[in-house]
Amino acid sequence: MTANTVVGVPRETIEGERRVALVPKVVERLRARNLSVVVEPGAGANALIPDDAYVHSGATLGDPWAADIVVKVAPPTDEEIALLRPGAVLIGFLAPLSDPSRVEALKRSRITAFAMESIPRISRAQSMDALSSQANVAGYRAAMLAAEQLTRFFPMLTTAAGTVPPAKVLVLGVGVAGLQALATARRLGAHTTGYDVRPEVADQVRSVGAQWLDLGIEAVGEGGYARALTDAEREEQQRQLSKAITGFDAVITTAQVPGRRAPTLVRTEAVEGMRPGSVVVDLAGESGGNCELTRPGEVIVTRGVTIAAPLNLPAGMPEHASELYARNVQALLELLVDTDGALAIDFTDEVVAGARVSGEEG
Repeated sequence: MTANTVVGVPRETIEGERRVALVPKVVERLRARNLSVVVEPGAGANALIPDDAYVHSGATLGDPWAADIVVKVAPPTDEEIALLRPGAVLIGFLAPLSDPSRVEALKRSRITAFAMESIPRISRAQSMDALSSQANVAGYRAAMLAAEQLTRFFPMLTTAAGTVPPAKVLVLGVGVAGLQALATARRLGAHTTGYDVRPEVADQVRSVGAQWLDLGIEAVGEGGYARALTDAEREEQQRQLSKAITGFDAVITTAQVPGRRAPTLVRTEAVEGMRPGSVVVDLAGESGGNCELTRPGEVIVTRGVTIAAPLNLPAGMPEHASELYARNVQALLELLVDTDGALAIDFTDEVVAGARVSGEEG
């Protein structure tokens, strides 16, 4: 492939997906790297980015599917895979563990595909870590949603009529989303507590001003994720958590295990023990949910407790979510091309090999 490689940016078609894979600022940077960018008309509309902004940044409006490299946010549909030309490169969230049939379709179409969620979590790949960038958005939105749904104030209020104590917020699962949820809830004035089966994150919890809930159960896994608990560990965790949860006004759950159903952390009896007006925000809805009563994508009320399981929270903040994601994509693109803008993929590179799900021996 020659220099001046073309990068295509299609409009996202999945319902509710408002993000776009590249923003004008990043287009300018890619143009400086001798890459051409073709944007489908209206691709940025849901992220409040007009076509003129892309043109001004140096992009061309046109058919993105004929490009050498196509960059997306949501996984491609079968119809979109059919639009990719053989030998093209695809970059996006591809759900390789939860939907392996899509990966097989990409292989059959002779597409070299890189899954943004498979970027190795190592130091040199931090700028490409789209899971973390989007988890930050989700954690922020989760705290705001909890404050909105709660029937009580988050901050302590001192008034002529007396003092109202701050809300008590518990975050279960302290990865990037959990830490951001804790930090945001703290900024809103809540009294915050974090819990995770990985004890090494306790200092991170305290660093954002939250307390650490120690249940004495550890489950350290690979790649910065938690391992699945044994049956005995899970039962003891559930017993202790159910007792602790009843003392909180809001519970935000973020615990997930890649490729598996989300662990159940909030049982029915725990919800029933919470004060009426309390809220549970379950960020694991897309993989089944951490709350036993969760209905993915819905908000329900049971015995006066609100349980919200929003899907794709980052899409609700499309401007900043798109900006962060575009920077992640830019960093990966710069790894895949040389200084002249020609595609030069080193499949032995640790980051490239980790993110690749099809193509070149895959």
